[in-house]
Amino acid sequence: MTTGTGTRELLKGAAELFPDEVVTQAHVRHLDLPARAGRFALITLDNGLDHTKPTTFGPQSLANLDAAIDQVEAEAGRGEIVGVGITGKPFIFAVGADLKGVELLGRHEDALAIGKGGHEVFKRLAHLAVPTFAYYNGAAMGGGVEVGLHCTYRTVSKSAPAFSLPEVFLGLVPGWGGCVLLPNLIGAERAVKVIIENSLSQNKQLKGAQVHELGIADALFEGADFLEQSLHWTAAVLSGELSVARPEVDRGEAWDAAVAHGRAVADAKVHGAAPAAYRALDIIAAAKDGDLQAGFDAEDTALADLIMGGELRSGIYAFNLVQKRAKRPAGAPDKSLARPVTKVGVVGAGLMASQLALLFARRLEVPVVLTDIDQERVDKGVGYVHEEIDKLLLKGRVGQDKANRLKALVTGSLDKAAAFGDADFVIEAVFEEMGVKQKVFAEVEAVVPEHAILATNTSSLSVTEMAAQLRHPERVVGFHFFNPVAVLPLLEIVRAERTDDASLATAFAVAKKLKKTAVLVKDAPAFVVNRVLTRFMGSVLGAIDEGTPVEVADRALAPLGLPMSPIVLLELVGPAVAHHVAGTLHDAFPERFGVSENLGRVVSAGKRGLYLPGTTELDPEVAALFETGDTALTEEQVRDRALDAIAEEIDLMLREGVVAEAQDVDLCLITGAGWPFHLGGITPYLDRAGVSERVRGAAFHAPGVASVPQA
Repeated sequence: MTTGTGTRELLKGAAELFPDEVVTQAHVRHLDLPARAGRFALITLDNGLDHTKPTTFGPQSLANLDAAIDQVEAEAGRGEIVGVGITGKPFIFAVGADLKGVELLGRHEDALAIGKGGHEVFKRLAHLAVPTFAYYNGAAMGGGVEVGLHCTYRTVSKSAPAFSLPEVFLGLVPGWGGCVLLPNLIGAERAVKVIIENSLSQNKQLKGAQVHELGIADALFEGADFLEQSLHWTAAVLSGELSVARPEVDRGEAWDAAVAHGRAVADAKVHGAAPAAYRALDIIAAAKDGDLQAGFDAEDTALADLIMGGELRSGIYAFNLVQKRAKRPAGAPDKSLARPVTKVGVVGAGLMASQLALLFARRLEVPVVLTDIDQERVDKGVGYVHEEIDKLLLKGRVGQDKANRLKALVTGSLDKAAAFGDADFVIEAVFEEMGVKQKVFAEVEAVVPEHAILATNTSSLSVTEMAAQLRHPERVVGFHFFNPVAVLPLLEIVRAERTDDASLATAFAVAKKLKKTAVLVKDAPAFVVNRVLTRFMGSVLGAIDEGTPVEVADRALAPLGLPMSPIVLLELVGPAVAHHVAGTLHDAFPERFGVSENLGRVVSAGKRGLYLPGTTELDPEVAALFETGDTALTEEQVRDRALDAIAEEIDLMLREGVVAEAQDVDLCLITGAGWPFHLGGITPYLDRAGVSERVRGAAFHAPGVASVPQA
């Protein structure tokens, strides 16, 4: 089976659209298999760069693989080889389509060409006159996984760190065979887990052993001699010494149940707001009859439709923010100014402080000392850290020696002078009240070395005011984490009015070691995430106060596919914290930020939320506290009001210079609040929905940024 002239022309045309492609070569070499099993052709995918620049498939790369298959097809036809293998460069098999090329596509027919081109090249591997083998030697994602699915057999390395079909996460479908071949290989239930559940669970990756356990790979070998062992196994298969048995796929009710389960997962995750998961599930449902070509055609159409849609462009934009902009924070000082941090102090020993102590110990591996107002609290904080380290040990995340070292690093003290006298970095995580924090900083400044950084985890208070009474306010910096600390990557680094470059550079260096996404923000009320969320929440609570039923207001934002509804978010944050932040912002911007008297009553009554615990049913005791007007808005009216408020607030934040660009607001919302990739954070969605134009008279982004370029 050769690739048609039409497909080759399509790939050639696509390559012309993408002149900057990092091209992957497909090198063919020949070797004699062990045990005299015969002459074998091995194709190695390699873009000529090290493992930090993973191998991808753009149009020229697909053409190169096509040419390599031409060669081995001819050799197989002449009886010169007994099999063909495909593998990758060290640590990398291949990580799929080159998204930079996808971004450039502005016409449906060009997008269709990418789908067809991948299919036409990859499926040749299934039609050679000899068996084909994929050797997943390292990271494999998207098209990298799919090229192997077209082969007759597959092996995987135990050390493969990441294996996934992440397309749905980005706003695509696995479009080069994944939606069709995977369920036909391992059954619909397992395929839905990989294609839908893992993708929508923050792009969860499989390890090599899991790939084998799921039945995607037929054999699992150690990383050190993976290719050698794979070739021995290949020889055994080709000689008939070893037969590969695969369980029969259930094409009855189990298939339909798996698709139904996938739809339920998609509904729970994106609430119908993004089409990719549903398009993938439609293809999986149709693949039940085993008609591969019909399935491939459906993948082509879905891929092209989604490439020309706003959700994918937002997904790629968000992916680039997290993968690229996050690694080069806008406005960060020269990293050479950063000072070393060899000991960390934490003021406070409550839950947040204890989470911080654990993170600093694990990532920096330096001594960490907690202080508090009494021994019981100190002991409880240190005990929490030690318990969490024990849990890591039980899960196999750390070994016994590492666990012992980490526990030894974390201690507690009532004496700030003894605890912080040689600390390089001290962070406070005490009660969110200005007077308390100023007092703490005064006490700490009196005992720390002159070079020590004083950091605050405040979520909304002025860092400048906090530092105003100190002798050295230039070394105070905001270091705002998001809860839970171990899960949410964002770290808002706040430059106060007198913070110097060395202190700021040190803060960014520490953030990098903590493996956090650091965004530089101006010292403005509530910074970025809490300011946006509080304005958003204020719109919803305001509608409730006016007389909109709670359940109507809470459903209003469902079409966006946010990770949780406003009232569920309120429960997570806690009414008291939300009310406090709203008060801080009301003091700063009374014309835009209201304070809900009803929420105040909920807080005064000691209620932890508006709903009965574990339900979305309004607590009757909360309902009895409410005093509302008689203006009931519709879901659409609540949604429009909330989106207008968000757009206005982001516009004002950009005018104030709270962050450098709209991209930073989006990066904050994605990594600090879990807002979805298909929204691009939020500003691309506001552009796409016409909200930006309505509110501020212009889009946040130029055409082609997080949107389909104008052809």
